[in-house]
Amino acid sequence: MTKTDDLILFAQVVEHGSFSKVAELNSLTNSVVSKRIARLETGLGVQLLYRTTRKLTLSEAGKVLYQGAKNVTQAATEAIDAVYGYGESMTGHIKMSVPTISGDLLLANSVAEFCRMHPGFTVDMSLENSFVDLIEGGYDLVIRTARLEDSNLIARHLMDSQWVICAAPSYIASTGKPVTPEDIVKHNCLQYAYQTTGASEWEFKGEQEDYLIKVTGNFSTNNAGALRKAALGGNGLAYLPRCLVYQDLLKGDLIDIFPNQVGKKLGIYAVYPFTRQPPRKIRLLIEHIKQSYAAIAESF
Repeated sequence: MTKTDDLILFAQVVEHGSFSKVAELNSLTNSVVSKRIARLETGLGVQLLYRTTRKLTLSEAGKVLYQGAKNVTQAATEAIDAVYGYGESMTGHIKMSVPTISGDLLLANSVAEFCRMHPGFTVDMSLENSFVDLIEGGYDLVIRTARLEDSNLIARHLMDSQWVICAAPSYIASTGKPVTPEDIVKHNCLQYAYQTTGASEWEFKGEQEDYLIKVTGNFSTNNAGALRKAALGGNGLAYLPRCLVYQDLLKGDLIDIFPNQVGKKLGIYAVYPFTRQPPRKIRLLIEHIKQSYAAIAESF
């Protein structure tokens, strides 16, 4: 066995809190699991676990190693996912939740395509901006816009989408195009109320650090799709992720006002409960979504 195998075994022991459960999971004996953890401790020269008859407790060194061991487990799983399993039949069901921004772009089509590739496989996908509880809600997979600190969850990065300030050609024709970021205070700024940084604070890149400009406008909404439609109607400037409006920008229906000057990026992550081996259906669906994003990532 390699040291990597021992790291993965160590992560399992921490998660299950039991040598016997891990031994059963891997078809090993308790003594083999104990010897491999002891070998890891000997090789590192530190004690990783404090063992009592009732429970296992991590030492400080063990806590540090556990974080790295989780990363090793995830990296190995993702490497296998990239090349394995697409040619095999698969059935099952996934309940997932995605924010409206992600669902309104290519995600819905990507998931539906995956279901078509695997007859007998079904997905229930809800679009909502609320921060759903993955465990209590019974979700197998959630798409979120931030990496979580919860150690019981894995957040796999899918893509980053640069935000843009855009407007319809008709709006620019009637009001003129802002020349500098400071000019936007003179314009009607359509606002996305769901922003965590504040709907009226738009971020720009500075020479030393990013800075915010406070804007005003006559329309705000918590639905990014509705904001996009308001911008397409020529009603003002909109501050949105490029991934939501990239097709509109390509067709010329919207104009990117400040290319390379907007400071905000939106990170999109696939989140699922942390286990040694997450269900194959979840791993393969995430990989399919990631590849779908990658196919048009340069436009983002």
